[in-house]
Amino acid sequence: MDRLYVLGGRQRTPGLKETSYENEWCMYDAALIVEVDTNSGAVRTCVEYQSPPQARAGNRPGAHFHSGALIGNTLYTCTTTEVLVYRVPEFKQIGYVSLPCFNDLHHVTPTIDGNLLVVSTGLDMVVKVTPLGEVIGEWSVLDEELWVRFSRTIDYRKVETTKPHIAHPNFVFELDNEVWATRYFQRDAISLNGSKKRIAVAGEGPHDGYRYGEWILFTAVDGRIVIVNRRTLQAEQVIDLRQMQDLKQMQDGGQPMLPAWCRGLLPVDERHIWVGFTRMRQTIFSENIRWFKNIVGQGTIKRPTHIALFDIAERKCLKQLDLEPYGLHTVFGIFPALP
Repeated sequence: MDRLYVLGGRQRTPGLKETSYENEWCMYDAALIVEVDTNSGAVRTCVEYQSPPQARAGNRPGAHFHSGALIGNTLYTCTTTEVLVYRVPEFKQIGYVSLPCFNDLHHVTPTIDGNLLVVSTGLDMVVKVTPLGEVIGEWSVLDEELWVRFSRTIDYRKVETTKPHIAHPNFVFELDNEVWATRYFQRDAISLNGSKKRIAVAGEGPHDGYRYGEWILFTAVDGRIVIVNRRTLQAEQVIDLRQMQDLKQMQDGGQPMLPAWCRGLLPVDERHIWVGFTRMRQTIFSENIRWFKNIVGQGTIKRPTHIALFDIAERKCLKQLDLEPYGLHTVFGIFPALP
């Protein structure tokens, strides 16, 4: 893949000391989709977007794109309160949905029946909607009734944050006619259709996933890829990307650095995979991030926001591309660019 689309956002003041936990919702002043030439490292901005006043909390303009799906020439993505659909490569917006139950959206994907599955992370739930925004299904990702902790009468697009979350779902997918979602704090993915099926995701909290042949790949935010057999639902490999990055760093004349927040992945083939990494932000100190607290004393050099190509067969990091010089300070999704 010579060119990639990378989805994320431009931070108001990049770095570790920029924004308090309470103001995390307005940390980014624009949602961005950039196209990256993986050979030259050149980057061009395809979309720069801000949520309208009716779909955001407070008066400060801002947004960032979370993850989605690329199906043919249709790209599905979301801000924290909206689903947006683009026709690529011209990036013409052809769809839009924003509902009161949308808070801290993390992922959207089309279903096999032509509708949309949306992860409303702030409400610990998954919603199924039509392309026109009619709700036709909803599931709690916890063993609780819907609308017990939250209210149908509140417009959660206007609520800055509902943290702390109990589950913090990040990624939704269909598997064998069942709807599944990852849960960050439970470190798993579960079926939402009542079958009680569960995939344990080793490492720290899972964030994104990718169906690839007979495998399901998950990122864990501490820099691991977990490869699960889709038939047995068992993890068969856990690959530590941090070791590969540190080795490449030293081979290039540098020194080991603090890890970055790992999310977003795109397999190229059975052995090569692009993975996204976001610079650590201040707000993680307010969250229960054991792995980061355990290593923060080992060094003070922070990895910038970047994407990296790995050979998981040879256990090598082949390439790293820094995205911060181009205004992208958080990465949520990586997709192949269309010609």
